[in-house]
Amino acid sequence: MSTPTTKAADLIARETQYGAHNYHPLDVVCTRGEGVFLTDVDGKRYMDFLAAYSAVNQGHNHPKIGEAMIAQIKTLALTSRAFRNDQFPPLLEKLCRLTGFEKALLMNSGAEAVETALKAMRKWGYDKKGIEYGKAEIIVAEGNFHGRTTTIVGFSTDPDSTSRFGPFTPGFVIVPYGDLEAVRRAITPNTCAIFMEPIQGEGGVVIPPKGFLQGLRKLADESNSLLVLDEIQSGLGRTGKLFAFEHEGIRPDGITIGKALSGGYYPVSAFLANDAVMDVFTPGIHGSTYGGNPLACAVASAALDVLVDEHLVERAAELGQHLAQRLRSMKTDKVQEVRCIGLWAGVQLHPEAGGARKYCYALKDRGMLCKDTHVDTIRLAPPLVITREQIDWAVDQLESVLS
Repeated sequence: MSTPTTKAADLIARETQYGAHNYHPLDVVCTRGEGVFLTDVDGKRYMDFLAAYSAVNQGHNHPKIGEAMIAQIKTLALTSRAFRNDQFPPLLEKLCRLTGFEKALLMNSGAEAVETALKAMRKWGYDKKGIEYGKAEIIVAEGNFHGRTTTIVGFSTDPDSTSRFGPFTPGFVIVPYGDLEAVRRAITPNTCAIFMEPIQGEGGVVIPPKGFLQGLRKLADESNSLLVLDEIQSGLGRTGKLFAFEHEGIRPDGITIGKALSGGYYPVSAFLANDAVMDVFTPGIHGSTYGGNPLACAVASAALDVLVDEHLVERAAELGQHLAQRLRSMKTDKVQEVRCIGLWAGVQLHPEAGGARKYCYALKDRGMLCKDTHVDTIRLAPPLVITREQIDWAVDQLESVLS
């Protein structure tokens, strides 16, 4: 592991002194980004294989998104939803036409989109299904990651997320991920929704058994419950489809999106659903001062255009096959399993390998940035603008440090 230079070490020391210690980042201090590359304060360039947890699917500092942001910031950044703005309606229409959902509700962070979805699920359960007030239940999965608010962490099974933050909000039933029979057993007359990630990203790119999403759709229909999916990391091209649920040919009743919706420039997220779900919201019962602000809308509109115009979804599908083949052919005895879909992979190491973090540091020293998760998994998620040759270089580095 290389030692940070004086300049980097000074910045790290100041961050440690003045910042809350709620993250444990690798000791690289970035100052520039372009495409698949990040540059640190000492001028060393790295290939980014995290893509800000899929927020920069379009690549760092994409010029078209940046130009849209600069143009909008010169005219109008914020009105609040007390007044209308001219960027909001076009983005709503673009989102709905692109995704096939009838309504969009814009927020800022991914966690806010999830909180919005939770409110919609519960209120739908009371207003439309007739569940007795206060008794609505939402079925969720072990190993989930939906955000960091107190309600959301209350149905996490990650000890770090739940660490001494209780008491937690009731109304959530946790079942093993990928287990349709467990979901079936958990359904009661008070079930208003099933809410899950189609692929568990933070869990280490955990892909459920084939047919799982189709099974969830069937169980939701049979029990007159909603199926809502969290596509904040998996959506907008990461898996080689616009949304991960498309791999099984289903339609959920609602989804949450974020991250790549902004191209990494500005926080913007959304809950998307059809009229029957979204109509539970009436004036005054939910909102956000910044949600749907004109700056966010201009940025999101450009970010969506880049995904479509540059065929990044199709690119992820094509290059994802190559990434999977290269990862699975690595010559190493340290890898237990490779899980890969599109340009998204979890390289699961044997416990005897000694944990993933030291290999992420070894990769950093070679000019490649990625992130460990759940001790033994190296998670790979490059910007979707990456080339085949760059993938080959990156896998070569990974194979070398794991050999």
